[in-house]
Formats: sequence, structure tokens, C-alpha cells
Amino acid sequence: MNHLRDQHYDFIVCGAGTAGCVVAARLADQKSARVLLIEAGEGYSGPEVTEPAQWPMNLGSARDWAFEGQPNPHLNGRRLSLNMGKGLGGGSSINVMVWSRGHRSDWDHFAAESGDTAWGYDSVLNYYRRIENWQGSPDATRRGSGGPVHVEQPATPQPLAWATLEAASRLGIPTFDSPNGEMMEGPGGVAITDLRINQGKRESVYDSYLRPRSHYSNLTVLPGALVTRVLLVGTRAIGVEVVIAGERQCFYAAAEVILSMGAVQTPKVLMQSGIGPEDELRRHGIAPINHLPGVGENLQDHLAFGCTWEYLQPQAVGGSGCETTLYWKSDSRLDVPDLLQCQLAFAVPSPPEVAIEPPQHGWTMFAGLARPASRGRVRLSGAGPLDAPLIEPNSLSAPEDMTAAYASIDLCRALGNSEAFNGLVKREVVPGPKEHRAMEQFIRRSAVTYWHQSCTAKMGRDTMSVVDHQLRVYGIDKLRIADASIMPRITVGNTMAPCVVIGERAADLILATQGVTAAASAIHW
Repeated sequence: MNHLRDQHYDFIVCGAGTAGCVVAARLADQKSARVLLIEAGEGYSGPEVTEPAQWPMNLGSARDWAFEGQPNPHLNGRRLSLNMGKGLGGGSSINVMVWSRGHRSDWDHFAAESGDTAWGYDSVLNYYRRIENWQGSPDATRRGSGGPVHVEQPATPQPLAWATLEAASRLGIPTFDSPNGEMMEGPGGVAITDLRINQGKRESVYDSYLRPRSHYSNLTVLPGALVTRVLLVGTRAIGVEVVIAGERQCFYAAAEVILSMGAVQTPKVLMQSGIGPEDELRRHGIAPINHLPGVGENLQDHLAFGCTWEYLQPQAVGGSGCETTLYWKSDSRLDVPDLLQCQLAFAVPSPPEVAIEPPQHGWTMFAGLARPASRGRVRLSGAGPLDAPLIEPNSLSAPEDMTAAYASIDLCRALGNSEAFNGLVKREVVPGPKEHRAMEQFIRRSAVTYWHQSCTAKMGRDTMSVVDHQLRVYGIDKLRIADASIMPRITVGNTMAPCVVIGERAADLILATQGVTAAASAIHW
């Protein structure tokens, strides 16, 4: 891997997170292409990143942007912690390692919004077959083997996981072999979690895509460099400005610039480059280059409410601490899941406003909203590169999200208090039985996010869309976006796997522009 500070490249990929690693790797497979991958964070291989159960130790560390939302009146004025990966691998280096591919209806929605069937579920299955090295029960229609991304289930799930499957079954929720096969095509179900753990160690997307290419002479990885803006000549992207050790430097791209910095930094850099809502830009003295009112709008995230039980006896933590995945419906009339339950095999403290201490030994199920109706936004606090973005999640602003929150907690309590947990659980600690008004206050006081920020530079064809079906930024030549911000709607489940697909699809589209067919560029692993 080239570490020389040449200033001129063919492609510049900004952000070495989940999607950015994929784009850079795939472009670098074209030996004639000079690729620069820029990352604000650093590389790190300590136990917090390699040991699956130590992921919480990364929160608030140098590997976390540690964003915070603005005070939210719907959460009684609370500010949400909005953690986001910073460093080689991005979120995939510090997350819970859950591999969740998105529901059929999510991808078909992407296709409908973009007007391109290549974003639909049937097409995306082809990507997953290319991407995965699935270790579980073979499923030739839906699963891949021999791809770069190792996906496996825990070899010996803990008693907590089996009790959860039994409890769900008693409630009439079907059990599946995996959350990512047939379960992602219908009304939901429960399954042992698919994880990105390989031989007991976590495997980031950087590990899967860039580490095997570390010997490439045409790939330069530049950590510790903060992208501040896109360099434009008229409405054509020609490179980026970065800050390294307090000094500004410029790098130039002959072919394309690709932004893969996530749903907070991508819109921030767009706006600070003069691309975004005119009124927002002018407020901070930024000359508008292209008025795109959707930049920073449509912010979505999965919201959750922690429900905690005390163990009779201390239990081991298996895998990454998350061994079961459950998607279900808040209303039986729905044909797709809108609830997301994520179980952690340790007791997670509730926000201080809940005023209930966690048990010394216990487990927490996050009663989550998989299809939030609330929409937030990202704005600027200033024109400078170090001016923090203003993030307004606006969580629980939509009344239907409150309705779904009650249903999600009801389901969670029905599961955790099931007889299936007899012999394992001593008592329910949080929230406990509450009448409607008290439960509403618990919801507003306990809400946290899954840190799945997305949708702030959405793909589509309306006036609020930022990129077209080929991920090209409207009105700007040679600039694309490849990260969670292009999602028109947040996917059901964790967002890492969909971001790998977005990275793969972006690479195919870029290479096609250069005259390289997808078939010729596909990697044979």
C-alpha cells in the first residue's frame, strides 16, 4: 500500500468506514487506477477492536466521533448520544458486529424511489451472494460462499439465546435458521444472530476488503486527515481539501471524488463546499454553488428503549453479547416488520432520567423501532472545518412512533417475562408494569439510538433528493456519495451490511463509467 504523499490521483474516496473501504478496494483492483482513501481517524488493533464483547469500550474513545443530538422536546429536552465510528473500518471496527441485510421491502423501496430496478431486492441478492462467505446452512438462492465477508452464527449460543427463541415461539413468532434468509422477506421472526466474528475475533470491513490489498502500489491510505470540503471548478469536482496536523492540504482527482463519511459528515462537507440548502449556506457566509434543499434533511435512526431483567445467577456473555435477532410487527395488519428487538447479554444502564439502577447481573433487550416515521436533520454551526455539526434527530416527533414504542415495549416485556426464562431470570427490573401515562414518560426518558444514522443525502427523483440512481450528486459532475446517507429510508435492522452493498454498487457504477463492466471487475476470491 502506497504511503507517499502524491497530490494527484484518479479517485479519491473520503472516509474509510464500511462503504468507503469497499469502494476503495474495488477501484484499486483496477491496476491502472490510482486510488487515495482518506480517513479522519487512525488505525487501531487493540483488544477493544479485536475482542467482540469489548465493543462498548470504544464508545467515547478516540475511535468514536461521539456526536450528540440537540435537546429534543419529545424526549423531555434530553440530548441523545449519537456515537459513530472514526478510524480505519469506521463503524465496522467498533459496532456490535451484527450482519443484517435489510428487508425485501426496503430494497424494493430503494428501486421505486430511484427508478432503477438494480436497487431492488432480487438484484441486491446477487450482491450479497458475491459479498458473503456464509458459514451456516447453505441457501444457494440467498446466501454467498467464498466472498470477502465472513458471516457466522455463534457456535454455542448461551442459555439466554435459546430461552429467547422459546419465548418468541410461545408468542406465535416463527423461528428461522438465520435472520438474513427467508426471515427478511416476510412479516418477521426470530433467529440466532449472524455476526462478523471469525475465529473468535471481530472482523471489520477494513479487515475484509483493504487488509488483503495492503501490498497494492496503486492504493494510498491516508489516516489522520479531516476532509473539509470538495474542491470545485464551476460545478465539477476536482479534488478535496483536508486538514492534517492543523495544516490544510489539497488532493486532486482526475476521475471522481466519492464521499463515504456517513450521515453526519457527508452532508456537513457538502454544505461547507457550497452544495445544499441556500438559506443554510448563506446563514454561515458560504457561497451557494448548487442549491440542493435535501442535503442534511430526512435524518433517520433506529430508536430503542432498554428493558432489563436480573439473572438468578451470573451468565457468560457469548459472541458480541448479541446472540438473537427479532423483527416483528406492532400491528397484526402489517405485512412487514416495524419492530426491532436487540438483546444484549449484560445489563445496560438506563439513562439517568429513568432513575432505576441496573442489576449487578442481568440482561437487556432493546425494544426498537425498525421503521421510524420521525425525521430529523443535520445543520451547520459554522463554515469552519472544526465547527461541530448540529444534529437534530427529532426522535418521537411522529405520533405513530409513540404508538409503535408502546407495542415494542409490550412485546419485549411479554418475551422477558415468559415462562421460557424460568430458571434463568429472577425479576424484571426495567421498566416494570406501568399505566399508560407513566409508560409514556418512561419512553421519553429511556429512548436511546442504535447509532444507525442515515438518509441525509437521499437517493431519489424528487426535489429533496441529493443523488440519482447512480449515486451522482445532482448538479455536480464527478462527485458521488456511497454511504448510509443515500438511503431513502432506513433499512430494517443494523445498517452495516446494506452499507457494504452500497459500496459494492457504487464501485460497479463508477467502473462502468470508466468502461469497465461489472463482470470484469467482480473479484474472484
